Amino acid sequence: MKRLILLFLAVAVTTPADAQFGRRGYDSAPLPNTEYGDEFTFVRIEYTPMYYRGGEAPWHHDYPRAEQNLAKIIDAVSYLQTYMGGSNILRTDDPEFLRYPIAYLSEPGYWAMRDSEVLGLRNYLLRGGFLIVDDFGDEWGSREWDNFEMQMRLVLPGAQAIPIDASHPIFDSFFRITEPEFHSSYRGYAQFYGIYEDNDPEKRLMVIANYNADIGEYWEYSDTGFLPIDLSNEAYKLGVNYLMYAIMH
Repeated sequence: MKRLILLFLAVAVTTPADAQFGRRGYDSAPLPNTEYGDEFTFVRIEYTPMYYRGGEAPWHHDYPRAEQNLAKIIDAVSYLQTYMGGSNILRTDDPEFLRYPIAYLSEPGYWAMRDSEVLGLRNYLLRGGFLIVDDFGDEWGSREWDNFEMQMRLVLPGAQAIPIDASHPIFDSFFRITEPEFHSSYRGYAQFYGIYEDNDPEKRLMVIANYNADIGEYWEYSDTGFLPIDLSNEAYKLGVNYLMYAIMH
């Protein structure tokens, strides 16, 4: 499987210059959502940030190329029918949100929710939804963890983010990841945290947080030659494992 991914990336680096670093489409409008159907569709959570720093909205980072590239990998290594167009953009209080088993949240350091969005995400998680939280850290004293923790405790009062190590099944759900020590180019070494049903590690994992990491960045730029292939592979392994774990649980 690893060879498959390496082959894909080796071909992908020859793509046109439009894909090169810096051509991110800041402030570009989201693509139209696809209708719910038989294909697995990645969902990215839209939110109104507590403050706006210019450029693209924090929830928008790495969209849509991150999920488009991840979909290509899923299609290459599995039989899962996957929507290849990117992801659906939904707020957590949209009734459509409950239809999709896996959601992705970018930049929770800026995350804020209306009361209806808090309730929507609570219902989603308690009904079996799985949340991937990515692209945040406190390397510049930004206290992004504090905001993530505060927002999650609005959703699940008393929720505890518990460190996850290599023994957790999520790191062996498709690829065997013996040392989950993903290194982000600007955030440092990732730490992985989980929020479990009833704060019990023996029960269902509902949320995984990639703290001090930005795996979406590696999905986005994996076909440009800008980032190291080995790190892009590790980011894809994490993404595929998260999806497979969530589908099986």
